[in-house]
Amino acid sequence: MSAPAPAPSLSLNSSPVVHGLFPFIARLLISAIFVQGALGKITGWSGQATYMASHNIRFITPLLAIALVIEAVGVLCLLTGFQARIAAFVMFLYLGAVSVMLHNFWAMSGMSAGGNQTHFLKNLGIMGGLLMIAAYGPGRWSLGKQK
Repeated sequence: MSAPAPAPSLSLNSSPVVHGLFPFIARLLISAIFVQGALGKITGWSGQATYMASHNIRFITPLLAIALVIEAVGVLCLLTGFQARIAAFVMFLYLGAVSVMLHNFWAMSGMSAGGNQTHFLKNLGIMGGLLMIAAYGPGRWSLGKQK
């Protein structure tokens, strides 16, 4: 009797798909929530300010402006891959602060607590993706990539 044939190996480690397409799709997907956030600030500034005020946040106008810049510039960096590591890390820190300040479910009760816990945990997942980009870079398909 002969030994069974080895199982086919699915090695994607050197594949252009893994190092090009997958990271690009990941950057697109992570960017989606920040595009929505930036557009929400542009089209609904006063609503955003009211929401922040309801959480007793001070210095709303400058903080909202900073948030808009982080989201808009961050999305451009993630989508193009240019300076994506720095942008992802800044967005990671920003989203952490936003999560603690605006989705503090531990200080709420009822349905409000449940909904905010979901938003908080969703943000933690996005932060994980941002941290992966900060650590490992944007992948092959990016502007400013070293040859």
